[in-house]
Amino acid sequence: MADNNMKKIPSFTVNHLKLKRGIYVSRKDQVGTEIVTTFDIRMKAPNREPVINTAECHTIEHLGATFLRNDPERSDQVIYFGPMGCRTGFYLVMKGDLESRDVVDLVKNMFSFIAGYEGEIPGAAARDCGNYLDQNLGMAKYESKKYLDEVLEHMDESRLVYPE
Repeated sequence: MADNNMKKIPSFTVNHLKLKRGIYVSRKDQVGTEIVTTFDIRMKAPNREPVINTAECHTIEHLGATFLRNDPERSDQVIYFGPMGCRTGFYLVMKGDLESRDVVDLVKNMFSFIAGYEGEIPGAAARDCGNYLDQNLGMAKYESKKYLDEVLEHMDESRLVYPE
């Protein structure tokens, strides 16, 4: 049963018809005395281009999370990295009152790592993952390089602040 008194969550108030591929602050939350910032890492133009298939999305998640949790300068700030349900991008949750510009280099480095990755996918084994066979390294590398070349190397305010 629908409850018409429920508030619309903030991510459903973003105008997806105007949203470009980029990096956005999705929300900031206070947890105790800490601020936690959620970033919208938008790899696909919503409703205007094909979404990322689940296998490559899963591989980007495994490689991206591994990269972020091993980053010597920022790993202690990383709380979560994972896909959006709509498969047009990922959420990165970090400790701190941060802005999009603060993570551009980190995100660039992560997608560069994924685009050039060779070898076994971390955590892609039955013991380590609930759906370990759903992986596609080739397409994860392709999508990561495309995002790096077409978006991350050309960042401006229109790709860092949500449209009105």
